[in-house]
Amino acid sequence: MSSEHLTVEKAGRIDKILAEALEVSRNQIEKLIKEGLVSVNGKAVVKTSFKVETGDEVAYVFKKAEKKEAVTVDFDVEVLYEDDYLLVINKPAGLVVHPAPSVREPTLVDWLIQRGISLSTISGEERHGIVHRIDKDTTGALVIAKTNEAHEKLSLQLQDKSMGRYYLALIDYPLKENVVVDKPIGRNPKNRLKMDVVPAGKSAKTAFVKLIASPHDAELIAAKLFTGRTHQIRVHLDSLGRHILGDDLYGFKSKRDKIARVNLHAYLLYLTHPISGQKMEFIAPLFEDMRLFLSKNFDQGDIDEKINPFALAARFTDS
Repeated sequence: MSSEHLTVEKAGRIDKILAEALEVSRNQIEKLIKEGLVSVNGKAVVKTSFKVETGDEVAYVFKKAEKKEAVTVDFDVEVLYEDDYLLVINKPAGLVVHPAPSVREPTLVDWLIQRGISLSTISGEERHGIVHRIDKDTTGALVIAKTNEAHEKLSLQLQDKSMGRYYLALIDYPLKENVVVDKPIGRNPKNRLKMDVVPAGKSAKTAFVKLIASPHDAELIAAKLFTGRTHQIRVHLDSLGRHILGDDLYGFKSKRDKIARVNLHAYLLYLTHPISGQKMEFIAPLFEDMRLFLSKNFDQGDIDEKINPFALAARFTDS
């Protein structure tokens, strides 16, 4: 590992100075500092808040990225939008976003590698622009950054809620009314596969809006997340005694040969372009299984009216 150097031109925090100079995230710089790979005037820095002065000599070491073993990708993903800075896709059901020890099949990251999308490897791990995640069985709009600058700016939008998604879901029983659920979510103490509403959990808030009720009890609803907890929509619906069709983990009773997956879809994604500053919205078309269920159980005219993207956001004005 070879050492690189720079001379500080303006006083400030070491993590901020390096992040701006190298055009990477402060999280990546934090990893370098914690592993003793950054020094100032010959002395190792141990705190990200360390203050440097004009003229200080900073040395840092790029860790060699751990190369991921090549995986055969035999699928493609629908691209809704692409430019030099970001990519918006319509994620299909059954596709895992990130590799993990328990995941044996190709993931979205493997697909991105195949497309040549890879960000900085400064902290020794290759980043592939995943800004936000989505569950394996959930479908819909997902944004991927193609540069470090875009990744950092989109991540900030996620934090300040200027970027978000509206979801469509099919549930087993109609909601009594439009409702905002504000209940903390944490790991279920009795089942590690599940999350639950728990007093010591992290704050979580979801708004639910009724769209169309079916004569067969099922209802099409829309949901908006104000926080991004694991399984948040599913857990908050469960707290209301409602479940997404196909979600047998949280209580929906069905035969998997009839409803093969959780009928939850990230339908509308909104964000500000990280470089141009333009406000942008993307609609992810429903996949065949949800479209088929809707056409069999709901009036098509009602469907078109209720999921009209120009009217969907207005339904959440009171939340």
